[in-house]
Amino acid sequence: MDHVVIGVDPHKLSATIEVVDQHEHLLGSGRFSTDQAGYAAMRAYAKTWPKRLWAVEGANGAGRPLAQRLLEAGEHVVDVPAKLAARVRLFDTGHNRKTDAHDAHAVAVVAVRTTNLRVLKVDGELEAMRMLADRREALTRRRVQTVCRLQALLAELLPGQAKRDITTGQAKAMLATVRPRDIAGKTRRRIAAEELAELIAVEAKIKKATAELKAMVLARESRLMDIHGVGAVVAARILADVGDVARFADRNRFASWTGTAPLDASSGEQNRHRLSRAGNRRVNHMIHIAAVTQLRLDTEGRAYYRRKRADGKKPQEALRCLKRRISDAIYKQLVTDAVRAEGADPGGHCGASQESSAVDLPPHIDTSDQPLPDPQTRRYAALPGTRKSQPVGTLASTG
Repeated sequence: MDHVVIGVDPHKLSATIEVVDQHEHLLGSGRFSTDQAGYAAMRAYAKTWPKRLWAVEGANGAGRPLAQRLLEAGEHVVDVPAKLAARVRLFDTGHNRKTDAHDAHAVAVVAVRTTNLRVLKVDGELEAMRMLADRREALTRRRVQTVCRLQALLAELLPGQAKRDITTGQAKAMLATVRPRDIAGKTRRRIAAEELAELIAVEAKIKKATAELKAMVLARESRLMDIHGVGAVVAARILADVGDVARFADRNRFASWTGTAPLDASSGEQNRHRLSRAGNRRVNHMIHIAAVTQLRLDTEGRAYYRRKRADGKKPQEALRCLKRRISDAIYKQLVTDAVRAEGADPGGHCGASQESSAVDLPPHIDTSDQPLPDPQTRRYAALPGTRKSQPVGTLASTG
């Protein structure tokens, strides 16, 4: 008997499944809780079909916990993008009514009809890197909030002496000069001292997380940090979210996924493009950090930015061009690292496998797959082996 497909519509507290065969005939269905008892009951129910494939909707979002549990149990799992499931519901009978049962049916149908869905696999190192990168981002937001509260208190304790970018040493020195006598002033100073202590603790945790991320990036033998502006934090976020770079057909697909490829908005004889708000915004932010860092230093990226400004582009337009250039450089370095790690022929891609960690949805794009703003047809012909990466200006040429 051919294998069956188990479509899963996951939620935090429940998961609805539908089992279909290769002809989309319904074989079974059910709704289970996501606690230990419900998960065990769902696994026991699925054992009725020895040859089974789990299709989980949104394995990077609400379906991540269930997908990870299934992978750890040795199950075969594929990721079904929510957009594909929505299209099936739209063209199916039932007037596009959205229920958990309909969602599970749509997910199963997508898995039956689509041959290039991303197959998930267990990668503990990448999962740990993702969690640590998320943890550091949360600590960074916490630090910003703490600094804002501390500066507000210092502005009241020392009017006219508040600093924009205050350090813990400066804040400690400022507090040492304040000796209020009234109850409100004493309370304000005590709270400021507590905020300062929290700031010191948070910065220590951020420093520790950054060191761990750097060690993880180096352990994977990634050369992303050879690119100007890409540090340990940026490299770790890119590696964690990209997973397997083989899921991107070329640098144009990668640029669409990172949101650095402008959208075509041409009409008639007017040729123009507009900013893309799509793609992975976290990776887009990391590329923005790399671009801003290059502008502050004497790099090829800053020279490229100045050339674009001399061509008449506005500052934000020139910055977006630089971000696209950095995206191409990152993609090329990821491919080079993958080729070196797998020992493949440097003249080809790093493999056609669809396997990847549960990191993000596969990139399905339309007009953004062109190498904008200056289209080119040249692909990366040959990838270097272990050569040290050059500055961004020499890694890619998109204008």
